[in-house]
Amino acid sequence: MESLLVRIAKERFMHPTSQMVHFVDDDKANSILNDLKKYPHAYVLACLMGRQIKAERAWAIPYSIYKELNSFLLEDLSKVGLLELKRIFNMNKLHRFNDTMASVFHAAILQINNKYEGNAANIWSNNPSSSAVVYRFLEFKGSGIKISTMAANILARQFRIPFSDYYSIDISPDVHIIRVMKRMGFVTSDANNDMVIYKARELNPDFPGIIDFSCWEIGRKWCRPKLPNCSDCIVTSECRKVVSV
Repeated sequence: MESLLVRIAKERFMHPTSQMVHFVDDDKANSILNDLKKYPHAYVLACLMGRQIKAERAWAIPYSIYKELNSFLLEDLSKVGLLELKRIFNMNKLHRFNDTMASVFHAAILQINNKYEGNAANIWSNNPSSSAVVYRFLEFKGSGIKISTMAANILARQFRIPFSDYYSIDISPDVHIIRVMKRMGFVTSDANNDMVIYKARELNPDFPGIIDFSCWEIGRKWCRPKLPNCSDCIVTSECRKVVSV
């Protein structure tokens, strides 16, 4: 029998509630990240920034760069050298690892120019397979499987970019998702990230990552580390409430 968690995720996928993806609490920053026609590279660059800092801080980095340069066109970004990017990152304390992530940012701009003809949308154009998109994100400096599957997942699930399949879009375990999967009883209390990923594949093989956002939202909104609000949670009827984890 299909789980309530999967049913909720599928309903959201089939009937999205908003055209704008809300990444940060700043309309101007969101407008850049959502403009996949004019600024597709903004989305790619923001995804690559998501390492050991809060998601909202990572998503805000492209807009911070835009404010410094008064432009975020790729042709203008391409004129900014690595030393200047490091200065901007460090001056504005954009990341926990400013020099490293400035280098990741710079390398991504070069790769988009050289491999994707200056248009990051070519990463996901022409109805590609999910594995192709994940692989293309993996090729970027500083990326990994978590960032790459997250990037493909948001493109498919929230931006509604058409893929030929969704098999290779896994869940991207973070502290909220892991906590929800354990408390709902889908995995054991000592389960590692790989076990969470494969359980998601079992729950919905055609699109394992479809439950990613729902798990994350449940973890942030109701299934908090301390004093979880089980009575108001959207999956309380099927949750085993293993609140010791």
